[in-house]
Amino acid sequence: MNLKSRTALVTRRHTLRALGALAVTGSLGACAARPGAVSKAAADPVALQDPTPSAATLARYQQMQDHGYTIVAVEPGYLTGSNPRALIYYEGSEPVGSIVVDPYARRLYLPIGQGLAIRYGCAVGKQGTTFSGNGVIERKVEWPSWAPTLNMIRTEPEVYTDYAQGVLGGPQNPLGARALYLYRNGKDTYYRIHGTNNPSTIGRATSAGCIRLFDQDVINLYKRVPLGTDVHVRTPEESAAMVGPLKSGYRGYVIPVHDPEVVIHGPEANAILDTSAPGDDPAIAAAAAQIAAQPRPAKASA
Repeated sequence: MNLKSRTALVTRRHTLRALGALAVTGSLGACAARPGAVSKAAADPVALQDPTPSAATLARYQQMQDHGYTIVAVEPGYLTGSNPRALIYYEGSEPVGSIVVDPYARRLYLPIGQGLAIRYGCAVGKQGTTFSGNGVIERKVEWPSWAPTLNMIRTEPEVYTDYAQGVLGGPQNPLGARALYLYRNGKDTYYRIHGTNNPSTIGRATSAGCIRLFDQDVINLYKRVPLGTDVHVRTPEESAAMVGPLKSGYRGYVIPVHDPEVVIHGPEANAILDTSAPGDDPAIAAAAAQIAAQPRPAKASA
């Protein structure tokens, strides 16, 4: 079915009204409340220290067309710190091609071998810290739909009753362009990795939802990981061991006190970041091997 040709279950007016209050723990997906837009670079004193995003970074977050929908460009002010997609040296022991979620540092990793990983910045809702340990991606959906749970309708009928039949996927849906559904022992955990129609939330804690990425990033991740992909969600202790202590920034941003992760730049890194092939793709493997053969730079002292 052509995604654009589907008839929405609710009107655009109703969908826009709901965006400010949506919270998902139900079987159709996950989303989060939509806080007021805020420019990270303009509002966060920590972010002001970050350099202007590179031309390569900006190119990854330009406006794009997907299944007839327009995904808007991400404002440069949101592409600071650990928000944008990056290639890093990775110390974790998880297998190549698995997903690692750190809901406390607001980072998601895809190990690609040779001691490297692709890192994606993410936003984390309160459901994002209620699950830890291992799971498997057993469902993937493009432009996923959303519906409130019975509990949401029961506790806030004035907000959710109008949407009991659900909201189909599209640019007005808070789940964004893609969703990955995490299962454990064959059962849905209600833990989701998905996109967003509000890029200002990435890197922040939010009032509801699970793990969300920029739409450009969730599309990239979606193409890289097949059904059956293993996922590990870190505990607070695991996050502290890998990233170290965190300090609060502005309106929900967090940054490591001494960030141990070294970002890799250069043509080989760009070749890996600009494709959406899996980690075992020959071209990615070759680029990763070239990087691994080079001396590893030391992390500057904070």
